[in-house]
Amino acid sequence: MSARDPKPNSLADRIDAAAQAIEQRVIAWRRDLHEHPELGNREFRTAGIVAEHLKALGFDEVREKVAHTGVVGLLKGGLPGPVVALRADMDGLPVTEEVDVPFASRVRTKWNGEEVGVMHACGHDCHVSILMGVAEILAGMRAELRGSVKFIFQPAEEMPPEGEEGGAKQMILEGALQNPVPQAIFGLHVTSRLNVGKVGYRPGPTMASSDRFRITVHGKQTHGAAPWLGVDPIVTSAQIIMGLQTVVSRGIDIAREPAVVTVGMIKGGVRENIIPNEVEMRGTIRSFDEGMRDEIHERVTTLAEAVARGSRASCSCVIQKNYPVTVNDPALTAQMVPTLQRVAGPGALELVPKVTGAEDFSFFQQLIPGLFFFVGVTQPGIDPAKAFSNHSPKFFADERGLLIGVRALAQLTCDYLEAES
Repeated sequence: MSARDPKPNSLADRIDAAAQAIEQRVIAWRRDLHEHPELGNREFRTAGIVAEHLKALGFDEVREKVAHTGVVGLLKGGLPGPVVALRADMDGLPVTEEVDVPFASRVRTKWNGEEVGVMHACGHDCHVSILMGVAEILAGMRAELRGSVKFIFQPAEEMPPEGEEGGAKQMILEGALQNPVPQAIFGLHVTSRLNVGKVGYRPGPTMASSDRFRITVHGKQTHGAAPWLGVDPIVTSAQIIMGLQTVVSRGIDIAREPAVVTVGMIKGGVRENIIPNEVEMRGTIRSFDEGMRDEIHERVTTLAEAVARGSRASCSCVIQKNYPVTVNDPALTAQMVPTLQRVAGPGALELVPKVTGAEDFSFFQQLIPGLFFFVGVTQPGIDPAKAFSNHSPKFFADERGLLIGVRALAQLTCDYLEAES
């Protein structure tokens, strides 16, 4: 079979039958995980469930505590062939759930010093359950499986707590892609932007890079009745914020790639009649091109410093690179589109627009070819544009999407393994 032969793998019918048979268990796993979410680097219960499951399936190797709480399982097939990696992220978000379901989360915990509710508001409970289902299906067919499959259950995709390392980057540093080295990696994300039954993909740059910035404006404190006796960092900050709106709109060729600069937090002052010494702003930068990413960083810094200087203030600007651009390998994507089409069915595979959200799956893709795709979980009849988005306290996942996710990852794996053997 050639690498681009769209013919299904020899296990395709058995995979679909096994996925149907395991669907209710996948849903039950998902509901349990949804009711007991855990934040980044604290996924102790989730990781324990995953590790126990892989061990019970007779995996050849199960590594625990990778990047704090990550689990890496290796399943060796009975026939020679390449290595494929599959990844699911495990962490929830510091969000208080507002969805009325029997398995809603009531968990509360501390996050960066604050008491917060915890919710799987991004659907990572779905991802873990899907990959657990794929593990069981492929373990049941290991004698006929060509090559090996590495299962990566990753913590802290939504960022680790302040002062800690974690996520995909840390898993890579701790050997998640070694011994053996995969030739390709697949991952998925459930999304409210597609109705259940739909599968979305995009070759090339698919999700944005994500960087954080912190701008601190230093003024001179004085009485609010006499601003001329000091230097007002609040007014200066307002001017910087307005100026930042021109970084993309007037300085970046958005006809080539989109970009976003957002100030999401501003903090300064303690009383209405005191002009404070300083004001702090925090925000994010999103882009789809590494050169544009660096250019935006330079423009943000230069603009903030120049505006502050023009107001007799000073400022410090710190930009932290977080996640690279999520780039779907064009050749791998073209090779696997027939598989996604077969799984989705006629008219259900969509070429989706670029997503300005970010994914640390991008770190894996920097080292090996990867394909990251989307599975719809918005109920039929609801306009996805009006559905509550991922990260909303009202995010709701139609569980019929789980079966599609299981079938997609399992079929992608076996199609690739047989094509490359």
